[in-house]
Amino acid sequence: MEKTWMLADRRSSRFQTGFENFLKFVSANAADKSSIRCPCMKCCNHSGFTVAVIKDHVYFNGIMTNYKSWDCHGEAAAMEGDSGGDSESVDKPEDIEGEENKGEEDEDEEMSCDSDEFLRLVEDGDKALYPGCTKSTKLNALVEMFNLKANHGMTDGCISDWLMLFESFLPDGNEIPCNIGEAKKTLGLLGMGYEKIHACPNDCILYRGDHHEAEVCPTCTTSRYKIGKNGVVRDGVAAKVLWCFPIIPRFKRMFQSPTTAKSLTWHGDRKKDGMMRHPADSPTWKLVDTQWPEFGKEPRNLRLALLSDGFNPYAALSSKYSCWPVILVTYNLPPWLCMKRKFMMLSLLISGPKQPGKDIDVYLQPLIDDLKLLWQGVECVYDSVREETFTSKAVLFWTINDFPAYGNLSGSVTKGYNACPICVDETKPIRLKHCKKMVFLKNRQFLRRNHPYRKQAAAFDNTIENEVAPEPLSGEEVLARVEGLPREFGKTQKPAKRVRQKDGVACRLDMVDMGIKTDLTVVAGEKKAKLPLASWNLLHHEKKIVCRSFFGMSVPTRFSSNISNLVSMEDLKLVGLKSHDCHTVMQYLLPVALRSVLEKPVRYAIIRFCLFFKAICSKVIDVSRLKQMQADLVDTVCLLEKFFPPSFFDIMIHLTVHLVREVEWCGPVFFRWMFPFERYMKVLKGYVKNRHFPEGCMAERYIVEEAVEYLEERIHSKGGITVGIPSTSTAGNYKQSRPLSRPTIIPVYGKQMHLAYLCVLQNTEDVQPYIKEHNEYLELIYPNNVKNKKWMREKHNATFPD
Repeated sequence: MEKTWMLADRRSSRFQTGFENFLKFVSANAADKSSIRCPCMKCCNHSGFTVAVIKDHVYFNGIMTNYKSWDCHGEAAAMEGDSGGDSESVDKPEDIEGEENKGEEDEDEEMSCDSDEFLRLVEDGDKALYPGCTKSTKLNALVEMFNLKANHGMTDGCISDWLMLFESFLPDGNEIPCNIGEAKKTLGLLGMGYEKIHACPNDCILYRGDHHEAEVCPTCTTSRYKIGKNGVVRDGVAAKVLWCFPIIPRFKRMFQSPTTAKSLTWHGDRKKDGMMRHPADSPTWKLVDTQWPEFGKEPRNLRLALLSDGFNPYAALSSKYSCWPVILVTYNLPPWLCMKRKFMMLSLLISGPKQPGKDIDVYLQPLIDDLKLLWQGVECVYDSVREETFTSKAVLFWTINDFPAYGNLSGSVTKGYNACPICVDETKPIRLKHCKKMVFLKNRQFLRRNHPYRKQAAAFDNTIENEVAPEPLSGEEVLARVEGLPREFGKTQKPAKRVRQKDGVACRLDMVDMGIKTDLTVVAGEKKAKLPLASWNLLHHEKKIVCRSFFGMSVPTRFSSNISNLVSMEDLKLVGLKSHDCHTVMQYLLPVALRSVLEKPVRYAIIRFCLFFKAICSKVIDVSRLKQMQADLVDTVCLLEKFFPPSFFDIMIHLTVHLVREVEWCGPVFFRWMFPFERYMKVLKGYVKNRHFPEGCMAERYIVEEAVEYLEERIHSKGGITVGIPSTSTAGNYKQSRPLSRPTIIPVYGKQMHLAYLCVLQNTEDVQPYIKEHNEYLELIYPNNVKNKKWMREKHNATFPD
């Protein structure tokens, strides 16, 4: 029987195939299948177990490579009938055998250079679940238990009670942990680990490198350690801590999983039809491949994105505490995997209570060092699919964050006169005297030169627009601006409080100063000033219509929150919307709710704005339509400027004119939006069980979940269902939305039946040639009405279904 597989890496398919054949041979020749000698490095054929337990032992402990003749497993008896046949156990001269073994050992050492780094098991992790158990081990039971815990959100107390109850059902001498703490200790040793780095509480420095032994910050002279209420320094208790999760061993582990390693090269065989479905279809990806061809030739080289944002781990218990995770996303993975929880790699965790602000660069130093090493190349990374080692490299594409955090990560100004990071010096905002805010009304400069809006001064800000859109800065120009700038880290002064004022009287006074919409001037009343009704105002009965429309909406499962629960009919407003709900309302629901309110031009402008976001957030982007999409967006923003007050046009409205450019360079929006990460931050909040040490709870539970995800995949070779990847996130396994509950059957007759029939026909692709032919027929029959598009459309709608 062939035995060279015993020297191969036990993660390779060669080893797995050979070992499966060995188990079949052993099972066929075993006298007692419940007590087969285990050939792992720990048991050395001295202990007897079932085939299932032996399989776990060998994969986690390794097999005896010097076990050449399988005498303990019936090979001698099976070979008695063979006479003179060739055999793998034929003796060889000692010198030849020694040279071959030496060569095999060198090859095995090269293949397994990091094979044991991720399998640091506790001594009792591979024991049978209870004496005589043939189906599972303690480790298998713990992995399945934690997987269920994460999938169903079970609390630690629930799991501890369940363990006590389960232990009482099993025979004496079982290996079930007595509580959740003992179970976490076992799985915690399987994690990749983390490093705690002390930091200055004023965010001046990290106590690493040259400052490793320092007791006081050299910048602000603040103590490294906490100072108690009695004024005494608490030795060993750091004032602030950075939790660092090394990324290089974690990327190595991704390639050690055959399923994940195969997914990491998915982009090389993707569908290419000129449409944008993935960042691999974007010019940024192609630019990296062109600029550094050696990097682009290797499909296993990683393309990354970095995300950071703050959240409060105490939920509603404290409004001041801010904890900042730094997460990496790997774009090599296919669209249905790369934004999932399992592949969101927590690299840093910046402790509170204060946010780092623009001093976040101090905390990014360990991560930047690892990214530099990955760009140069990390050798000896084992690929379990190709069964070889290679040099892995990585490049960071961009950051993902909201606009305030963008200013922290990039160091760019996000407020004031140069708030737009694209226009920079050419932003040219206007400061409103009464509202005390910056507004951005130069949107007409993005129109084409002969657009009629450019000369309509009275409809906008009483100026004729002759300027052209500013050219964005190139990478070299940005580098030239920031290179060599002095930067001092740390917080020595309290931030100034900003005064915010709502729109209302101040908004109308600003319009009077600008000489626009003078008919909306504030009217003095007996008790208070009165505001004339504007085109953007809703009457009381119109507010009721909109709120009732939202209240009666039913959406498919997982589409959004329950919309009816977000409507307050007493206050006539939407309350408690999450960010994803806001996008759902804007893209799908608001155009429906506004159908019978507001003036038609205002409603038309709002609906156009909503439909733009729906188009730009689609999962497939037609590159040929981006130019027209940009032109339509600028027209829409100018329409809004016609009907809405200047105070409406803050920096967030202005930034929309740059969204199409971002899509053109980076690909679909859903690979860079915050929704998956906001959901993940809720997961991190759920990790906090000890309110005194929130970051420690997150770190410990993260590495446990990390180990469970990996072991679940190792134990179930076909891939188990874990909390990190829902069952609907695999290729070809998308579940269709379930129908809405309690449907109402409405009979349709006459005109309504005619409209329904017409709607179906106009949205059927096979009918489009007939629609075109019918329009041409109408143009021949009614040549005098060809220029009247409305009449032709109504005539077509009335006659085509017949």
